[in-house]
Amino acid sequence: MVLGAATAAALAAGLLSVPAVGAAAGPPSGEEEGPELIVNGDFANGTEAWWWTPNTEGVVSDGRLCVDIPGGTANPWDAIVGQAGIALEEGESYALRYTASSSAPVVSRANVMLAEEPYTKELATTDTVSGPAVSFEHVFTVGADYEAAQFSVELGGSAEPFTFCLEEVSLRGGAVPPVYEPDTGSPVRVNQVGYLTHGPKSGTVVTDAPKALRWVLRDADGRRAASGKTAPFGTDPTSGQHVHRFSFDAVQREGEGWTVTVDGETSQPFAIGDTLYSGLRTDALAYYYHNRSGIEIEAELVGEEYARPAGHLNVAPNRGDFDVPCRPGVCDYRLDAPGGWYDAGDHGKYVVNGGISVAQLMSLYERTLWADGADGEALGDGSLRVPEQGNGVPDILDEARWQLDFLLAMQVPQGEELAGMAHHKLHDANWTGLPLLPHRDAELRQLHAPSTAATLNLAAAGAQAARLFEPYDPDFAAEALTSAVTAYEAAQRHPDHYADPNDGQGGGAYSDDNVTDEFYWAAAELFATTGEEQYLEDLRNSPLHGDTDAVFPRGGLAWAATAGLGAITLATVDTALTPAERADITATLLEAADGYAADSVSEAYGLPFSQNYVWGSNSQVLNNMVVLGVAHDLTGEARYGAAVLRGLDYLLGRNPLNQSYVTGYGERDSRNQHHRHWARQLNPALPHPAPGSVAGGPNEELQDPIAADLLEGCAPAMCYIDHIESYATNEITINWNAPLAWVASFVDDLGDGAGTVDGGAPGRS
Repeated sequence: MVLGAATAAALAAGLLSVPAVGAAAGPPSGEEEGPELIVNGDFANGTEAWWWTPNTEGVVSDGRLCVDIPGGTANPWDAIVGQAGIALEEGESYALRYTASSSAPVVSRANVMLAEEPYTKELATTDTVSGPAVSFEHVFTVGADYEAAQFSVELGGSAEPFTFCLEEVSLRGGAVPPVYEPDTGSPVRVNQVGYLTHGPKSGTVVTDAPKALRWVLRDADGRRAASGKTAPFGTDPTSGQHVHRFSFDAVQREGEGWTVTVDGETSQPFAIGDTLYSGLRTDALAYYYHNRSGIEIEAELVGEEYARPAGHLNVAPNRGDFDVPCRPGVCDYRLDAPGGWYDAGDHGKYVVNGGISVAQLMSLYERTLWADGADGEALGDGSLRVPEQGNGVPDILDEARWQLDFLLAMQVPQGEELAGMAHHKLHDANWTGLPLLPHRDAELRQLHAPSTAATLNLAAAGAQAARLFEPYDPDFAAEALTSAVTAYEAAQRHPDHYADPNDGQGGGAYSDDNVTDEFYWAAAELFATTGEEQYLEDLRNSPLHGDTDAVFPRGGLAWAATAGLGAITLATVDTALTPAERADITATLLEAADGYAADSVSEAYGLPFSQNYVWGSNSQVLNNMVVLGVAHDLTGEARYGAAVLRGLDYLLGRNPLNQSYVTGYGERDSRNQHHRHWARQLNPALPHPAPGSVAGGPNEELQDPIAADLLEGCAPAMCYIDHIESYATNEITINWNAPLAWVASFVDDLGDGAGTVDGGAPGRS
């Protein structure tokens, strides 16, 4: 039996999946499993009841169904074997069992799903089959009644042909869903990368002990270097863990392989030194070159593993980012909008997310123009992995230019009804699946309706670019400023043109119906660049002006909370502000930093954050660290720098999960983040995310099926899983890596002597 075209399309559209949840113990004691739902699962009757895609053929031999999978397919659903007509009952838990072998390493994506719209996947697995027969068992609970669901195994996406065999396939009800228990490793939690020689050195240990415990610091040879007593904290409300804290600030001896032992438990190894984070700075910034659209990613810059062809250049199968039409009903013109950065795990390009991202990269460069000790050479021409090296322009501005050109191209042309505004986003007409390299994306690309938020992002980023590029490319600086002024005026004419929150087909909605923060940010950047009084008056008249909580929310700056970007510019860049007004804005920034610093002292794991854990919580922590870093630069006060370092400790392992959230940094690093072409978990031929990619982090709202299935009932700071399909906890994005790059640069400058920091944490040596 051959799979029909409608079923193939359904599988291609089934993009969001529930995970394999591991082995189950079987039915509850005293109960029996339900009847077998797979027909001919032992293949005793040949190929009866089984189907496969037209590009292969099933043959039964020795109780196995084997199919020859062709090479050169692009997507997992391009080659499938399966069985239809399976009845499932809502609320029932089922156990899928099967045995598979393969002539080449492959990821078997076994699904149980609806065979027609909306193509719901009740189970989607990612099982590695690397040779001899291996058995799998997965338990899942069904969310609806199905008269005719289907079991299918997706096997496409391999460059080379191989043979895949199934045997002993079974699906029965009456199973017991296993309880997910995260592997948190040692209860002694430290920064798995390490600590600056003269910085604070703090850790946390999970223990039920009511009284202080002795900790011992040992060097790489196991020699005791320091010891002390922990400080009992109590129960951490974010994780439910009972913890103690400790610090060893007095140890200022450089080296690698240090460990801390508490009550017989030993931490992951770490280093002490002054140059631990220069690599993170360059890796975090290389993230942007890796995710460029419209350009070949060269092996000479990133290595063979990460090299790839250019995507979305109107070269088949791409429909491309030249001559892009609008979604129906949006406009009757077309735009050329190549370049820019792929936003996140998908291939979409978004002005609202792109604006804050490029602004923070430019701010990282601008910091080198005003902050004592900021290292401009580390961001200069020839310092980063960009193909524009040697052109006389700082490499970080070259990287920013790739995104800025895209933002300028998204502006509505003159003569149109919404002239001067910016289209909100450009992405595929339909969601694509994982994995998928950009040059293999065959979906139609479309412009989405202009929005006030996107227009103000263009105004702010364009104005900032104008002053920074003027010494290097005056013509581009003038173009950027003209576009920024035009965009700001268009936004004033259309102040409530909001993105549709339901416009989420093929890409994220990024809807924002409060743009007072974007108006504040854009006015600040335009004033800083032009000095014109009209922008200063708009700032003074903003309802946010002088309101610390509005400009710097405790939850951190974000794509929908951008006023703080403008305030940072006004506090740090020389403008026509009066000294009193600049002092007032600086006081607002320092008040926010004081709150973040206080959080870093009072929190069990030292992070400068005390809000709900939502989508991208790690970026909120990082953006609070940016504010703290600016406060340190402005005042020289050690407590601000110490709070930044404690935040970095959290991100790199001193957290409830003992997880480094940055790929390539730490012994227990995230490496299966949600991304379409960094997807080794789904295809062994593809790489893990490149080093320096930060995961979104704990998210108690659990908006993806994997998180919802595995993490239900999790304590807020525990709501994370390093799985490629958990986009709500484990995605990577341009606007999360931007503050990581800023922080890594700041911390590396601290290590170079830009400032002295003091610990101030309990449990000292």
